Amino acid sequence: MSFFCSISGEPPRTPSSRPSPNGTDPITGDKLEEADLVTVKANPKAAPPRPPNASSIPALLQTLQNEWDAAMLETFALRQQYNSLRQELSYALYAQDAAQRVVARLIKERDAAREALSSVAATMNVEASAAAGDVEMGEAAQDAGGLPGDVLKQIDETHHKLSAARKKRKAPEGYATAADVKGYASKHTIPSLHSPSPSGITSLAVSTTNPSQFLTGGNDKIVQFYDRSTDKVLASLKGHTKKVTHVALREQEGDPTLILSASADKIAKAWAHDSASGEYIPKATIRTHKGELTGLAVHPTSTLMALSSADRTWSLHELNTFAQVYRSPEHEEAFSSLSVHPDGTLVAVGTPGGSIQVFDIRTGALAASLTPEGVAPFTVNTLSFSENGYHLAAPDSLSSVAVWDLRKPKIAKSIPLGDAFKVNKVVYDYSANFLAVGGSEGLRVFAHKSWEELARFEEGGEVSDVVFGADGKEIWGVTGREVRIWGQA
Repeated sequence: MSFFCSISGEPPRTPSSRPSPNGTDPITGDKLEEADLVTVKANPKAAPPRPPNASSIPALLQTLQNEWDAAMLETFALRQQYNSLRQELSYALYAQDAAQRVVARLIKERDAAREALSSVAATMNVEASAAAGDVEMGEAAQDAGGLPGDVLKQIDETHHKLSAARKKRKAPEGYATAADVKGYASKHTIPSLHSPSPSGITSLAVSTTNPSQFLTGGNDKIVQFYDRSTDKVLASLKGHTKKVTHVALREQEGDPTLILSASADKIAKAWAHDSASGEYIPKATIRTHKGELTGLAVHPTSTLMALSSADRTWSLHELNTFAQVYRSPEHEEAFSSLSVHPDGTLVAVGTPGGSIQVFDIRTGALAASLTPEGVAPFTVNTLSFSENGYHLAAPDSLSSVAVWDLRKPKIAKSIPLGDAFKVNKVVYDYSANFLAVGGSEGLRVFAHKSWEELARFEEGGEVSDVVFGADGKEIWGVTGREVRIWGQA
């Protein structure tokens, strides 16, 4: 019910009624007061009436103007608040970005400091504190001594097993023949590996369990693990402070795959495959040697690793604990290369003076000293035992390769390569039928015994490292920042 004033026609602010229309009580006749009025609840409530002076057109216009001004003031206040919030958000984002940059710079400086500490520790022949790195530490250099009994037993067992099988072993069925190698041509190139500055790949290793995967070390101090089938980098491993000189894979059934590297920073590092995450995690840093590491090889037992160094010593390390099990006495000359005999009882090291020293791993005694006659001093920068165990290939000058007969011992064949050719790498294949030589003028492949040149590949320029693929079906080589593969087209 709604009520309206009979005089003004507007709804009353507080509608009320009285018992009598004449202002007196109809029963007693007493005069009624304001307190005697009865309030009436109106439903719905009516808007309060406008005063009469606000009902004119000028007054309505003034009211609308006031409401417009209030709306504009509120909009202005909201815009001010919006701009203030934007400025606060921009400052917060800027502060966060600056903080992230500072944290990244501090992490970089921390890592650099750790590597510098490691280098200083290696130079001073002391072990860095555990807080200086995130990986397990190998043992510091020890005095030369005999091998532990369990290691010696393992080497002897491996020697007897492999030497007995080697005498009866023939090339696997389907293995590449000399005729196949003559037909090899460049079939695949993986370009732009490692950093362009400083550029260059220094070493190469190919997986035996997954032939499409390979490992490279570079002048950029990085070790890369790459999958050729997917054209993806599986791991990019950092930790060295100078160029990586050698890389190797330890692949043994029942044990995690190990990535091994040696560097000019005097340090060898190991990474292990983590089956849970699928990544390679740092496992050990070996600081045994005081000079640049010039050789790295996995022993046929797959539980030992051999290292050679410019500090005139070579050493053996256990690959489960990464403890040093042997370090040789200092030699008269620095060692410039290293290779382990396929039976596991001999280790050969090259020297800057052109000689090759062959040691018995079990005793550390010198088994043979091989020195070519009538040549100017040169550095033996690469060595390779043949798989039959009878021959050792190595440079006998800057531009020729000698094949030593270890049964004599003497040079069975010297292969001249041309005065302009500089030898970088020699390697025998698994069947001992082929010898590959990489150098400044490309790659050449020779047939063992006949020494016929089966193939010559010069399209990639200088070849710094060479590896035979599975069954000899492919030959892998490093040219600059590229890995080239030769085989049947």
